[in-house]
Amino acid sequence: MYPPAPTGDALPDARQGGGQRVLVSSVSSDSHTWNLVFLQLMLEELGHEVINIGSCVPDDLLIAECRRTSPDMVVISSVNGHGHLDGRRLIARLRAEPDLSALPVVIGGKLGTRGAQNRAHGPELIAAGFDAVFEDTAGVAPFRRYLEDAARPVLESAGPARPALAATGDPR
Repeated sequence: MYPPAPTGDALPDARQGGGQRVLVSSVSSDSHTWNLVFLQLMLEELGHEVINIGSCVPDDLLIAECRRTSPDMVVISSVNGHGHLDGRRLIARLRAEPDLSALPVVIGGKLGTRGAQNRAHGPELIAAGFDAVFEDTAGVAPFRRYLEDAARPVLESAGPARPALAATGDPR
């Protein structure tokens, strides 16, 4: 695990400073760490508290860390091209947990191994339960916009939220 997960029961609450507590992880088959470090640094630069639980994280461990750390959002990263496979399994497991079923979870990176055809994985991952999907060829800008939008207050009476497929090549 890189960096090591925080120890102890109580964690400081990032929400007091306006940022969110964000748990960052890879899918279970992905051993890459540089993408996780990049995400951690970017999120911290944007004022969020980051809990980086590292690469090759089994689904059970991710679920346990969500319960232990109470994040505001989970960011899953994939570099090895198996994000669409491992991600579908992971989100099904997470959404099956009543206490975690409403937790915002996004996934991004190299979601498949077929180049431009990887964009087809976005809608299936949204349908599986992810709140947003970010395909690597779109760059980091759509993810940054998503984070900015997530930080804005929403009025409960404002009507239904806009679709969360802020993914794969959103030209905004």
